[in-house]
Amino acid sequence: MPDIPWSTPTPAAPGAEVHVMASRFETATLTGAVRFFLKSPGIIRQMRKAPGAHGVALRARVLRRTFLTLSAWEDRDALYRFARSEPHRSSARAAAAYMKESVLTEWTVPATELPLGWDEAERRLAEQQQADR
Repeated sequence: MPDIPWSTPTPAAPGAEVHVMASRFETATLTGAVRFFLKSPGIIRQMRKAPGAHGVALRARVLRRTFLTLSAWEDRDALYRFARSEPHRSSARAAAAYMKESVLTEWTVPATELPLGWDEAERRLAEQQQADR
C-alpha cells in the first residue's frame, strides 16, 4: 500500500517548538487491518483541518496488519483536542476491538526540523516499545 506522504496543514512559526506524536498500530486480523485502512483517509482529512496541526503522514502496511502515523502539532493540547474530536474519537474506540498492539510516543522538535522522517519516528517507537515491556 502506498504511504500518505507528509502534508503541512498549517506551517509552524520558524522559531517555534512543535509537539510530535508517532504511533504504530498492529491489528489482530487482516479484516481488522482493512477496517483500519478504510477509516484512515477520513482521519487524515480530519487531521489536515484540525486547529494546531503542523504535519501529518501515514505508513500503511495492510497485509502486515501494521500502520504508522506521524504528526506534528502546535502543542500537546492541540493534539489532545484532535484525539477527543469526531470522527477520531469514535474510530479509535472501535479499533480497540481488533487491535493487537499499539505503541505511542511523543516528543518536541524545533519547527525548522519539519517535515519529519520515518527513520526517527520508527527509532523512537522501538525505544518506547522496549520501555513499555
